Order: sequence, then structure tokens, then C-alpha cells
Amino acid sequence: MQPVYMLLLIAAYFGALLIISYFTGKNSNNDAFFKANRQSPWYMVAFGMIGASLSGVTFISVPGWVEASQFSYMQVVLGYMVGYAVIGLVLLPLYYKMNLTSIYTYLESRFGTYSYKTGASFFLLSRVVGASFRLFLVANVLQIILFDALGIPFWATVIMTIALIWLYTFKSGIKTIVYTDTLQTLCMLIALGVSIYYVSESLGIQGGDLIGHIANSDFSKMFFFDDFKSADYFWKQFISGAFIAIVMTGLDQDMMQKNLTCRNLKDAQKNMFWFTIVLTIVNLIFLALGVLLTEYARQNGIEAFKDDLFPVIATQSGMGIGIAIFFILGLIAAAYSSADSALTALTTSFSIDIIDIEKRYKAAKQEIVRKRIHVGVSIVLILVIVSFKYIIQDESVIAKLFVFAGYTYGPLLGLYSFGLFTKWQVKDKLVPIVAILSPIICYLISTNSEEWFGFEFGFFVLILNGTLTFLGLILIRRKHN
Repeated sequence: MQPVYMLLLIAAYFGALLIISYFTGKNSNNDAFFKANRQSPWYMVAFGMIGASLSGVTFISVPGWVEASQFSYMQVVLGYMVGYAVIGLVLLPLYYKMNLTSIYTYLESRFGTYSYKTGASFFLLSRVVGASFRLFLVANVLQIILFDALGIPFWATVIMTIALIWLYTFKSGIKTIVYTDTLQTLCMLIALGVSIYYVSESLGIQGGDLIGHIANSDFSKMFFFDDFKSADYFWKQFISGAFIAIVMTGLDQDMMQKNLTCRNLKDAQKNMFWFTIVLTIVNLIFLALGVLLTEYARQNGIEAFKDDLFPVIATQSGMGIGIAIFFILGLIAAAYSSADSALTALTTSFSIDIIDIEKRYKAAKQEIVRKRIHVGVSIVLILVIVSFKYIIQDESVIAKLFVFAGYTYGPLLGLYSFGLFTKWQVKDKLVPIVAILSPIICYLISTNSEEWFGFEFGFFVLILNGTLTFLGLILIRRKHN
């Protein structure tokens, strides 16, 4: 595929997002930016959240996992279903009852200012590193297949990418994102379907035989009960999946901000219910695509594995321009549906949780301050992504940074669990110490667990982290309330 055609495709895609932004941005204010005026249709929120949940990393990585781990990831996805039920039945009623804009405001009412700022700070740290890592991976792919050929340096690619996201989100924030995410999720799912069609046709698999072929494949084993010490053990992944969903959706401002734009609690719960069903099916289809891609690579002598598998086959295998176009479209859609909401959520959390914009500034000044913060967050993301390329460079170190960012959700799990399931109060000033020590201790235990105990934590590390935080909060609880 010629670079100029790719560039036109990207330009047309962002043109569509800017048109949506224009119509949703009319007469917008901070209430629209933060909460979409609480007028979002629940079905659009549910559909759009699919793209935001999957991200560009999932779009590339999940199909590439199949060769090494088969369908074991579905054990985690089934756990998600339990986690989303907890979000719908426990967390959403709490957030709507308290009429929250930032979900971390709950920590202030439950424990105090230090706990509140700690929770928000851990979210900000995790989202900055996580969103930067996801965009870095996608920007790298686009750089290799497109911008290098045009002589555009990586730093310019990153600035252009963030600038475009800023451009269509700066007026209405989450109000615009509810609609753009719907378009981006649709593009991603079309790309997924087209990719399956092209690869199955190339393998000579007829439509009616496709499901049977995948079900009978050696790569489609889903449940692993043999070795409880293994990272693939069913109950370890299932329970971890439930907690991952609770923490990385229910305790994440980025994901919950969309839910809180629904008209009422009932609509938000319907959104979560249908989102759960669709997300489960979509993950299963991505794994099915992984089976087809793996078989195609083996039959055609393609030496591509893991994250390289899908990009190489889609753009370099000679399968045709159609799959290349839809791969790029799906990749961009998956990446930016996650990135744009992260930029908005970071702006929201910093505005409300860190600088108390609603308390410190008059209404006329709040929108000006919020716009400045939006620009500042965009600059931070650019600097972090560029640092991954030019300063850190070592991909294994960058990957570890991303993994460690996941550790920051453990303290949030511990704080919310302690707040919801106990009536104890804590020494608020000591909470930051507990929240910092818990991930460090967790990291030391998990990296040495196989040597010390012959046990791999895998996704289970989140539960360990949350448990350590919970125990730390017990140690600093106030004995007399």
C-alpha cells in the first residue's frame, strides 16, 4: 500500500472525528466537558466503551498471544463478567448517589484529603504511563509502515497525533468522546471482521466451516486446570480477571467518566450489562483471528510472532490492499478511542482532584483553567512518549514501566475495599506511605515468587497488591473514631 494512500486514509478518518467534534462542541461548557451534561444515550456509551477497553495494544497483541497461550486469555475475560457485575451493582449506585464527577472524591468523604489526593495521584501516574505506552506502540507501527517513508521523524508523528486528539476534544471533552468512540469502535469491529474474511479465504476455509475449524484447532484450548502454580491456571486467571475489571474499569476515572454521562443510574447499569456481553464476544473473535493468523504464518513461512504477527501479515504478506487498509483503520480506531478518553480523564482528574477547580475558581474562570490543563496534559503525554523513543529506548524497560503502572491500581483496590467493606477510619496522613510501599513490596514478592515459592502470580499480582494495601490500612487505622 502506497504511503500517500495511507496518509489520505488517516486524514479522512480524523476529518470525520473533527466533524463530530464540531457538532457536539456547540454551546459547550465544563459540565459538557466533564459529564456530557448527563445526557448520553446509554447504548452509545456501551458500544463506544468497547473500543476504549480494547485499545491499540489489544488490537495487535491478543491475536499474537494465541500461539503461545492458546485461548487462555478467555479465562480472564470470563472473570471480567463478574467484575463488571460488581461495578454495576455496587460501584455505580455509589457514584450516582454521591453525584460524582471524579470518582476519587469518594475517598475524601470516606477517609480524608490525603487519601483522596493519593488515589487521584495514583490514577494520574498510571494513566500517563499507560496511555503513553499504548500510543508509543501504535505510533511506532505507523512510523515503520508510513511516516519513515515520508521522511517524518518520530517526534513529529507524536506531536501531530496528540495535537489532533486535542483538537477534537478540547471543546466538549467527554461529550464528544461518547460519539467519536462509537465511530471508532465501529471501525475497529469492521476491521476485525474484514481481517477474518481475508485470512480465512486465503486459508481456503469456507464461511460455514469457520467456527468448526477454529473450535477444532490445537490453538483453541480455553480452560487450564492442570497446574495451579502456572500463570495460566483457570481460577488464578478467572479471579484476577474479576479484580482487573473492578479496578481498571470501576476504579478508573477514564472508564467511569463515560458511565457517569448517562442520564440516570438505570441507564448506566444497562450500559454496563450490554457492554459486558459485547466485550466478551469481541475478545473471543480476536482470539479466533489469532488462530487464523498463526496458521497462515506457518503455512506461508512467515517469521512473525506475538505483536508483529498481525501487522506483518496485514501489510507485508501480499494478501491484498483491502486487509492493509482495514488493519490501519482498525489500529488507529483502537488506539485513539483509548487515547482521547485518557486525555480527557487526565484533564478531569487533575482539574477536580488536584487543583480543586470548582472550589478555587469562579465559574467564569473555570473553563479557561480547564483548557490550560488540557494543553498541559497533552504536552506531558508528548514528552513521555518521545522519551520512550529517544531516552529510554530499551523496549524491555518500557514494557516494565507499563507493567509497573498497572501496580498503581493495587492501592486503589485496597482503599476502595477498605472503604466499602469496613467502617474503620484511618490515619489519613499515613495513607500515602502505605500506598507507595504496597506496590514496591508487591513487585519484590512477584518477581521472586517463582524462585521462592515455585508459584507464578501472573495477573494475580493485582490481588496481592490490593491485599497488601488493605493490611497496611488496618495497621494505620484509628482505634477510636
